[in-house]
Formats: sequence, structure tokens, C-alpha cells
Amino acid sequence: MNRIEKVFQNLKQNNEKAFVPYIMAGDGGLDTLAEKITFLEKAEATAIEIGIPFSDPVADGPVIQQAGIRALQAGTTLRGVMEKIAEIRPIVHIPLVFMTYMNPIMAYGIGNFIADASKAGVDGLILPDLPAEEEEIIAPIAERSGIEIIRLVTLTSPIERIQEIAAKGKGFLYAVTVNGITGARKGFNEELGKHLEMVKEASPIPVLAGFGISEPSQVEEMNQHCDGVIVGSKIVDLFESGDLDGIEALIAASKAEKIKL
Repeated sequence: MNRIEKVFQNLKQNNEKAFVPYIMAGDGGLDTLAEKITFLEKAEATAIEIGIPFSDPVADGPVIQQAGIRALQAGTTLRGVMEKIAEIRPIVHIPLVFMTYMNPIMAYGIGNFIADASKAGVDGLILPDLPAEEEEIIAPIAERSGIEIIRLVTLTSPIERIQEIAAKGKGFLYAVTVNGITGARKGFNEELGKHLEMVKEASPIPVLAGFGISEPSQVEEMNQHCDGVIVGSKIVDLFESGDLDGIEALIAASKAEKIKL
């Protein structure tokens, strides 16, 4: 049982919801990564999704794309992020999940990447451009090393595929809440709640909603239907503007009320 499984087991026992913030590694310089991670842990984030800057990010909206450009311009590399995580892992206790694409991993070498990620203390991988049909190129070696592949399902995924994908994982299932790229939304499809409940019913592992969530009220709304949320663009925006109170308010919204998981 790795850190991801343990933290969700604890949430279930305590009747709590998950809050997973996303940050772009190297945005503001790689030296800020430790400060951001330790701040988020102190603010009681459940886990942290760490984006690896990439020049062709197919799933990322404008805010995260710009963060990635800033990180690349600051000289951030996958190897540099790995080394920084290894440095700070001894003082960080919550799960750390890399969000990246297959191209940087292939360039790094899949075996070398997994070996280094495991040594650094990475707990999971989110790979938006890796179809379930092709995940055998990395999933077995990752999971043997104690690194969970965090799989995604979308609004258009049929129930049979949701069941198939959810059955493969031991961490959590990432339920994408919009058709499109990341970025804050003022509202969501009125059928989203029913969809999330359907995904939760089909999944043997916790279900987290992500994409577009940007307000405390939206955090509370999503938590009515699933096991927690992932917030990306808004967290990146708030760090960029120095609004740490805004980040704490979002995390606090996930604890506004305890709803049975």
C-alpha cells in the first residue's frame, strides 16, 4: 500500500473529502517548488499534483500553458524536477503525483524515469495522452515500483469503459468534469452530478472530479457527488498573484462538511 492508498483509507475512516491542488514545477523558478509543496501540505492538501512543463501540452488550458512556458523559460527540466523532489521528499509526507506526457518520459527512458521517480518518492503518475490500450508500456513497471497510474475518465466515457479503467487502479480515478481543456469555469453541465455519481458507483476506488473547478462553492458542490476534487488552473493563478489566503479558502471548502464517502 503506497501513500495514495493510505491517505484515501484515512479519509474514508474519518469521513472526509480529498483536495488535490495542481502546481507547475518550475513556475517562478524551480527553487520555489519546495516552498509551494510545504505550504500546501501545511494547508492540509490531501496530495499534490505536480505538472512537468512540456512544449506541447494537449490537455492544458491557457493558465497552465503559460505556467509551463514560464517554467521552461526558467530552465526547468524533468531531471531537475526529479532531483528537487528527491531533496524535499524527506520533509514532505503527503502523496506527490507527477502529471506529464509520454514524450518527456520516452526521451528520459521509461525504465530510467520510473527508477528515478521511485527513488525520489513520487507516488503516482497522471498521463493524459496515454490510452488505456497502450498503458502496458509503462503501467506494469510503474506499479511494481510502487507508483500508481492515475487513470482518467471523461463525460463521454461509456459505463463499460469506466468500469474497465477503474478496475485497473489502486489509487484514485480522475473524473474529468468538462469536454475540453483545463481552466476555470463559471458553471458545469446540469447533469454532471448524476454523471459523477454514476462513475462513483462503477468505481472500486475513490473518484475525484477535476477540470474547471475554481471556487469554494464549486468544491462543495462537487463533493456532494464524489470523493474529492482536483484544482489546477485556479491554484496556479493564486500562486502567481501571491494570494495564499485564496488557496487556503479552496482547501477549507473541502472540509466544510463531512459527507459519507
